[in-house]
Amino acid sequence: MAVKRLLTEFGMGSSLRRQDYTEAASRAVKDALWHNSINLAELFGKDKSEMIITVDVAVQQPEKVNAEVIAEIFPYGQVTVKPVKGGLDVPRDDGGNPTVIANVAISVALDVEVAA
Repeated sequence: MAVKRLLTEFGMGSSLRRQDYTEAASRAVKDALWHNSINLAELFGKDKSEMIITVDVAVQQPEKVNAEVIAEIFPYGQVTVKPVKGGLDVPRDDGGNPTVIANVAISVALDVEVAA
């Protein structure tokens, strides 16, 4: 058996005024997930808990993302959250906190048999 990435979904989220990187990331994850209903594990005769889920979160200040909060969004699977530098902070003309934009890539992998 070999772990193979079978699916990648993308999402975007924002925090308009509070400069909350975790909330922007959370919204990006929900954006990616709420558009899909994927029965990937069942297609391979696996339990949902066997899904290996990697969440790459791109924001300007990755150290401000609470990875545990993001991981809790997923009801099952083995979740790893990786905050990285990216996304976008959009300055405000009034001098307030910038609008934070987060981008995420959610990859789902399973340990599956590979044809020889």
